[in-house]
Amino acid sequence: MRVDCFTLFPEMFTGPFDSSILKRGADAGLIEIAIHDIRSWTYDRHHTADDAPYGGGAGMVMMAPPIIEGVEAILGDDLAKARVIITSASGKRFTQAVAQEFAAEERLVIICGHYEGIDARVTELLDAEEYAIGDYVLTGGELAAMVMIDAAARLVPGVIKAESISEESHSGELVEYPHYTRPVDYRGLEVPPILLSGHHAKIAEWRREQALLRTRERRPDLLVEE
Repeated sequence: MRVDCFTLFPEMFTGPFDSSILKRGADAGLIEIAIHDIRSWTYDRHHTADDAPYGGGAGMVMMAPPIIEGVEAILGDDLAKARVIITSASGKRFTQAVAQEFAAEERLVIICGHYEGIDARVTELLDAEEYAIGDYVLTGGELAAMVMIDAAARLVPGVIKAESISEESHSGELVEYPHYTRPVDYRGLEVPPILLSGHHAKIAEWRREQALLRTRERRPDLLVEE
């Protein structure tokens, strides 16, 4: 999977993709992440990429030409088969299911919204989809883009062992069960005996029960009432 991320603040991406699992995935040739500065496609000496909104109002709006021309310059003919995403507080909810869709794409473009947003013609001309990572507003779309890239890239086959993600939160209808490791007893809190029993069927049953309890407590909205 190749991700091309367009931003006004490329320096924000220094570090997050240069370590741990994503770096290993990149080193193995499974994922490729490229960060592009939108200001590279501006034409004035101040590299202006935003302007006041038509109709009035507070804040500034990101201009369409630098974004459109930047995406076209980088992707060329590949733009026709790429999926284009815009980070926007007014977008659809980004979920694990959407992350799985992104992971299946060969070419993904993510445009980071900023200020009051992006000229709406960018969405139309690039046939883009707008997504938000939650019901809140960030200072910019860069953090949201990092979350989306991380969530999708780890699902690309080979980046993480398949068995490591098959039972994690949001891979099914429940959140994940609690985990324990050594020591068995820590400050008076012991590992549940069932996990030490070696009885795999009973362990699986216990984990299912715990996942259900956690889901009811923390995310009841995920449960479908019969």
